[in-house]
Amino acid sequence: MNEVRDWRRFGAGGEPWFEFDAGRDLDGLLPEILTVPLLGHLQTYAGCAIRGGHGRWLLHACNAYFYHDDMRASKRHCTTARRACQLLMEMDARSRLNNQERLRALPMARRDELTVTCTHDPVELERLIAGSPL
Repeated sequence: MNEVRDWRRFGAGGEPWFEFDAGRDLDGLLPEILTVPLLGHLQTYAGCAIRGGHGRWLLHACNAYFYHDDMRASKRHCTTARRACQLLMEMDARSRLNNQERLRALPMARRDELTVTCTHDPVELERLIAGSPL
């Protein structure tokens, strides 16, 4: 296994991105790739936003949420196992829930500008691969 030897740390500063702070000045990355601070799951947690060729953004929110219905259903719903995992892994409940509310509002308010997805939901992955709306 190869050892990673050249780690870099990036701060949370930068220009605002929608309703979030963004680390735009990431040395070595294109300006179309941003980090988006999403504290709560971990103390120094961030998602990754990528602007596509048509100007539309994809925000990979990583572990900021675990289930599509937690973000997109009219009444929030997450499976029991995923909810338990989120609670066991969180470092800051208030920040995690605050970021989930902001993530929940983004696709509703900015449907034509961006898509938000997470790490743990195979339904979202299949929809992204198929080019279907989330």
